[in-house]
Amino acid sequence: MYARRRHVYFAMMGLCIGLFVLAWGVVRLWSTPAAVGMCVVAMVIPPVAAMIANRRGPEDRWWDDPSGDPQSDEWWDELDGKKKPR
Repeated sequence: MYARRRHVYFAMMGLCIGLFVLAWGVVRLWSTPAAVGMCVVAMVIPPVAAMIANRRGPEDRWWDDPSGDPQSDEWWDELDGKKKPR
């Protein structure tokens, strides 16, 4: 899943760069408001791409990592049903 998120991120960032280049290299010759609109859309893409690239999927088992505090880990294991209560 990490590879898919990475590919989507790079595709979105490529689209962002493409919009900027097209807006100020080609579209501005015909319509400045359209070029500005394209740049506004391109401005929104990087934060969305970062959110997509950094989200965790259901198969990412990040919550199973121990915290380093034995008492806290034991408490969480008990809540998750991994260990029986004392």
